[in-house]
Amino acid sequence: MSKPGPISAKPLSVLLSDVFSDAYARQGFAARELVTRWAEIAGSEVAAHSEPLKIQWPRPVEGQPTEPATLVLRVEGPMALEIQHASDVILQRVNRFFGWSAVGRLALRQAPLSRRDKPRPSRAPEPAEVTELAKTLSSVEDEELRTALARLGASIKRN
Repeated sequence: MSKPGPISAKPLSVLLSDVFSDAYARQGFAARELVTRWAEIAGSEVAAHSEPLKIQWPRPVEGQPTEPATLVLRVEGPMALEIQHASDVILQRVNRFFGWSAVGRLALRQAPLSRRDKPRPSRAPEPAEVTELAKTLSSVEDEELRTALARLGASIKRN
């Protein structure tokens, strides 16, 4: 009797790539990188307050040159004015990402962003906790290592 071949696990991104590609294509995105790499493309300040919703491509008119698309951004309320003022810079960055003048205009939609808040950075452990834990590590001879382990333990204990 023959043995079955080895089972190879496929990454989830490979299994769902067609599903996501279809969803992004319905929104006018030829590739999902504009959405997934928005912070790199637009800059962290702009990306913190906006996200791309869709690209609206104009209908081609026979005999006319093709017009660039409109990038629709969801923007948090008060930052819409700032992003509107920076629209030329954003358009340059987006077109540099595409490698050609794909987008000629931005349209802003004021609404809360769909992504969740980023986790807050953890605070440093209290020095009293660190010294208390350092006392329990008397078997560690290296002073720097003992202090580092005490800080690590206090941070873990806090969470």
